[in-house]
Amino acid sequence: MATIVLGVGASHSTLMNTHWEETTHKAEACRFRDALYATRDRIAAAAPDVVLIIGSNHFRGFWLDLIPAFTLGVGEVNSSGESGTPKGPQQVDVDFARHLANEVIEGGRFDLAYSARLQIDHGQSHAIQYLLEGLDVPIVPLVVNVFAPPLPTFQRCAELAIALRSAIAGYPEEKRVVVIASGGLSHRLPWPDWRDPHGEDEDFMVQAWLDGRENWSDYDVRRRQIIRAAEAAITPEFDDHVLDLLVAGKGSELAEYSTSYVEDAAGNGAQELRTWLMMAAIMDYIPAERLAYEAIPEWLTGMGVAVLDPTTPHSSSRGTQS
Repeated sequence: MATIVLGVGASHSTLMNTHWEETTHKAEACRFRDALYATRDRIAAAAPDVVLIIGSNHFRGFWLDLIPAFTLGVGEVNSSGESGTPKGPQQVDVDFARHLANEVIEGGRFDLAYSARLQIDHGQSHAIQYLLEGLDVPIVPLVVNVFAPPLPTFQRCAELAIALRSAIAGYPEEKRVVVIASGGLSHRLPWPDWRDPHGEDEDFMVQAWLDGRENWSDYDVRRRQIIRAAEAAITPEFDDHVLDLLVAGKGSELAEYSTSYVEDAAGNGAQELRTWLMMAAIMDYIPAERLAYEAIPEWLTGMGVAVLDPTTPHSSSRGTQS
């Protein structure tokens, strides 16, 4: 059977790639980056045979012509390569991915979408870039819709994660599995509810999300300008509470969150917290170790890293904070 050997939650921001030199909170940025590298070393030490990456959609792999709540990559996986993230075909454990899909769907546990030709974006590839650098390990990507409402509920995310945990345990061969959640924490993107855009910029965004399947890069310059013009809206108190829940082994409480609560408390970008909940649920909510938390306005985001390790004593120590 397959064994889950490590769980990781890590924030992402492409501004880390494109605007490192312009980042004025350099000490905070370096601490966060160092935590990613330390986590990469932890992943390497766990010697995984496959990495399940749970990440979000950013309208470079999915568009408004079709937005599943959850999509598992079970064949070819290509990364869009925006903003200095990895580009092109990614190594995939197809047999393991198809086992997960078969067990979850045919077992009647969950109606999960799947793709034999999946395009991912930095919701997955940022983790590949920083957490799997230099590691020759295949991935299985799971893309969660967090930006095109209506969104899957937090409770539904937890239910799928539990089904995936069972499917992983049912794999008939020995395999070491690492689970990575990529996204969050608190941040607010200048992205509209696509159902009710207001103003020229929001109209442009929705049009890009509708028409970008074949030419998403044509929209990217203005998209980046709109994002760079946004003011940071980070809520460290919210992020601290989330990380404290994980450290205490109480990550299951995240399943009680609602979309509206998260939007009001921590911004639309914090809807990516669904990926952390799913990772924690797959890990059976064991206590986490907090490696870092930094509020970095230049990246618009509360940047956190946590590790859930079933093989070592669980630490309640807190990482360096800004």
